[in-house]
Amino acid sequence: MNIETRLDKSVIFPIGEKFDSTNFIGTVRLNMLTSSDTKCPIANVTFEPGCRNNWHKHPGGQVLLVTGGRGWYQEEGKEAYELKAGDVIEIPPYVKHWHGASKNSWFSHISIEVDSSKGAAEWLEPVLDEEYNKLI
Repeated sequence: MNIETRLDKSVIFPIGEKFDSTNFIGTVRLNMLTSSDTKCPIANVTFEPGCRNNWHKHPGGQVLLVTGGRGWYQEEGKEAYELKAGDVIEIPPYVKHWHGASKNSWFSHISIEVDSSKGAAEWLEPVLDEEYNKLI
């Protein structure tokens, strides 16, 4: 059974298509649940094991609703912490952060852009392998 079949059977929303972006290390899948031009875009984002996004910040803030797997979240200047299904992360406007899967588990969350009318996410530098590989 391939990863797509396993994920499709274990997540609430379809995992979507592979999303090619230089803002991610590894394979990520994106399924927009609302129109991307709405004031509050909502997407199901699924990270394959080892995948994470670059550091970034949202002018309007972001909310993450973790729906499956195991992942990590970190704000600049703070320690990374583990995420699991049922966790809710409220990210204030302009807080520099990253999130993604653990090395050995897929990870899925609903991403809610709180007020996209304030502007698009500002994508920054990648999370260094040396830092990511320290996480268990």
